[in-house]
Amino acid sequence: MRLTVDHRTTYRFSEPQERLVQLLRLTPANCHDQTVTRWDIHVDCDARLRTGRDGFGNIVTMLYADASLSAIDIAVEGEVVTSHSDGVVHGAPEPLPAALFLRPTEGTPADPTIAEAARDAASGLEQLGGLHRWNAALHRERPVVWQRGLPGLDAGAAWREGAATPRDLAQVFIVGARALGAPARYVSGYYLPEDAGEHRPAPHGWAEAHVPGLGWVCFDPATGRCPEERYVRVAVALDAAGAAPVAGSRLGGGLEALDVDVVVQRAD
Repeated sequence: MRLTVDHRTTYRFSEPQERLVQLLRLTPANCHDQTVTRWDIHVDCDARLRTGRDGFGNIVTMLYADASLSAIDIAVEGEVVTSHSDGVVHGAPEPLPAALFLRPTEGTPADPTIAEAARDAASGLEQLGGLHRWNAALHRERPVVWQRGLPGLDAGAAWREGAATPRDLAQVFIVGARALGAPARYVSGYYLPEDAGEHRPAPHGWAEAHVPGLGWVCFDPATGRCPEERYVRVAVALDAAGAAPVAGSRLGGGLEALDVDVVVQRAD
């Protein structure tokens, strides 16, 4: 499937900023399951961009802007050809051992209530079947809120809220998967909704769990499915904060307002 992505992030500041440093995880990598045919990052101010890779193997772009800025617009436009993979990741950079992704984080702390729910869902099944059942249970029992989530909300807090964003559901899945003994990680990227007219106000988030003999398998509790060709995989990390599309710092006072718009369409 050939997908086009248009992702725009705009920051507005109540006072001019002397310096901005932003880390952009906005560029997908080629692997067996996706081929990037075109990808551009545009910034509407005088800025320096430097591209590299982080410790997880993600492509990252550092943005440095020193001018007095009242706003900055970061625009991503690209095209990716995706293929069917049965939900298994093939050929992605893997610089770290899978066992690292058993480690809890601030966003995905161990939670006994989530662990119990995951074990109940997976009861009597081998690991892969249990993970599928856990993914389906989350999708069935937790209503999805298709909007940007509250910053800093961890998996336990999201679980107690009931309804959750895709980001929060992915983090809950990760905590449950780790309780089942499976290394699990967060994935940020893009998703083409089944309804072509449906709008998403933010990049998508889902999870991957490591299964012996298969490798990393994708799970999306927001849809109840294993991500396939409707998904563009961009960045992975232990939790959502580590895979955030845009993160950084600014030198200057005042408040900031963030506006994000994402459009994913099928080109073929």
